[in-house]
Amino acid sequence: MSSSATSSGEMAMASHVPFSGWVFLFLIGDVSMRFDWRRFVLGAGALFILSSAFVRAQSGTTDESKRKVKTRVTPVYPDLARRMNVAGKVKIEVVVGADGRVKTTRVVGGHPLLVQACQDAVREWKFAPAPEETTQIVEFEFRAAE
Repeated sequence: MSSSATSSGEMAMASHVPFSGWVFLFLIGDVSMRFDWRRFVLGAGALFILSSAFVRAQSGTTDESKRKVKTRVTPVYPDLARRMNVAGKVKIEVVVGADGRVKTTRVVGGHPLLVQACQDAVREWKFAPAPEETTQIVEFEFRAAE
């Protein structure tokens, strides 16, 4: 029997295994059709532990981690945005120095007509001092006149 016939015969035998099964078999290094429950349970346990650690690492800022604002400046509603009835939320990422002053800002989301007014306002904010530099998201909401 030629090698091409053998490989196609092997593919025909193993073609009933779903794609996820092939990935699993590849990961554990066992290509036999025999199922080993110990390896499955060990792999599933490791996947669960790693995924739960990843989820905890992705949970961003919470209310406890935000610094208190001492001086807050309200953004001016841009005249063009007001005439066009542009409304919505603007999110700005703010890096606050240990002394409580805003060091840098970065737009995370929002309408382009509203963004600059928010950045100008948040640069004037003063936060409570802290032992180190912090980063947090500040959200502004603009409502169109009804």
